[in-house]
Amino acid sequence: MDDSVLRDQIVELLRGGEAHVKAEAALTNVNPQFRNVRPPADVHSVWEELEHMRIAQQDILRYTLDASWTSPEWPEGYWPPNTESVTDEMWQASLDGFLADLEELVTLVQDSTLDLTAKIPHGDWRTYLRQILLVADHNSYHLGQIVQARKLLGDWRA
Repeated sequence: MDDSVLRDQIVELLRGGEAHVKAEAALTNVNPQFRNVRPPADVHSVWEELEHMRIAQQDILRYTLDASWTSPEWPEGYWPPNTESVTDEMWQASLDGFLADLEELVTLVQDSTLDLTAKIPHGDWRTYLRQILLVADHNSYHLGQIVQARKLLGDWRA
């Protein structure tokens, strides 16, 4: 069976831009003064959302590929510690890590030798497809949260 159409659609889902915002659009040109500001209504800051996405995506990817991977403690290990400021270096490292892991997931999907419906050898009942869709779903949710936070801060130019 030729599953190239399915793989292409999954890549589009991971990269965004169809039913939800692309990561690059949500995370580009964030005013540094707003990166670590929580908008009203107890919304997470853009920094908290980005770092949470990076940590969760990295965890799902590494768990999928590495039987010896140890996940962070739930839930505190999936959110960044409180910090007074977010430096340009912190921001860039988080963004670069997030985008690199996203591209590694895309490469995984594009590997036609991998049966996406196969169970991960060390993953009990989990399949590669389940893990990839979990990342796509999680990222799309939190990218929406980032856009909402930026709108509330007056830092969104659609």
